[in-house]
Amino acid sequence: MKKVGIVMGSDSDLPIIKKATDTLKALEIPFEVHVYSAHRTPDQARDFARSARAKGFGAIIAAAGMAAHLAGAIAANTTLPVIGIPCSSAVLDGIDALLATVQMPSGIPVATVAVNGGVNAALLCAQILAVEDTELAQKLDDKRRKDAAAVLEKDAGIADRL
Repeated sequence: MKKVGIVMGSDSDLPIIKKATDTLKALEIPFEVHVYSAHRTPDQARDFARSARAKGFGAIIAAAGMAAHLAGAIAANTTLPVIGIPCSSAVLDGIDALLATVQMPSGIPVATVAVNGGVNAALLCAQILAVEDTELAQKLDDKRRKDAAAVLEKDAGIADRL
């Protein structure tokens, strides 16, 4: 199975990344996590992206806040799918990161999830990898059924709470 590369711009993004890694672990998808900055360690970020395919990665998650150029910098250096997680900050609550992540120029796509959307970033990676992995596709189908059952269980009990 291909693995997922996860890059965060700062270790302050770890709580968001933890949601992604927990999701990947639950689906038994291997991953590797790094802290690289598009601005402070551009060479390391570039080298990671350029070598990712050869190292067995199938998709990359890039999480960053504020200017949030990391996902774009990674995407500029690989043709693997890159999923950007815009992270919230104290100043603009993640809107700046959302706009920086989603507004990529033509030719350098970055799939973007919600601000702090670690779970959905991991699930999107899983769906990408599941295109050619029927066992993983089945795990995703099972997860959807379990999630639906949990909602219906809450629906059944809501009248008792009112």
